[in-house]
Amino acid sequence: MSATLRPYLTAVRTSLRAALCLENFASQVVERHNKPEIEAGSTKEVLLNPIVVSRNEGERVLIEPSINSVRVSIKIKQANEIEKILVHKFTRFLMMRAENFVILRRKAIDGYDISFLITNFHTEQMYKHKLVDFIIQFMEEVDKEISEMQLSLNARARVVAESYLSQWS
Repeated sequence: MSATLRPYLTAVRTSLRAALCLENFASQVVERHNKPEIEAGSTKEVLLNPIVVSRNEGERVLIEPSINSVRVSIKIKQANEIEKILVHKFTRFLMMRAENFVILRRKAIDGYDISFLITNFHTEQMYKHKLVDFIIQFMEEVDKEISEMQLSLNARARVVAESYLSQWS
């Protein structure tokens, strides 16, 4: 892990731990309904202040806590056009399989690449520290995965270019 990545992930980890103090909270609008308040947004008094942890302009995390849910949105580093395409394809691949990842949302928040939704039911069924560890590990692994895909793409492009240009030599 790089020297600049460690403080960033530590700040995200600490903020997530603080935001994951969730409790069961029934809807104040509709009787016998219990929906994530961060998604419903029906009552403003149960929404807490959003937290943005930013490593740089292109890499940041938005943590939106409420009384019974937390939405975590991640903006993945995209240095060039190839990385933008790879991140888009990779996150789209994951979001299409959101039912396999219990806390993954099908659609990301505008300005972010991927979003997670953690409700009080998730924290009752799973360990909070394991949820935080999953998100931190996801953030570490997605950078490695995008870099590996870019290296693989460049290697394949080099082989194709060499075979194409070998026709005229």
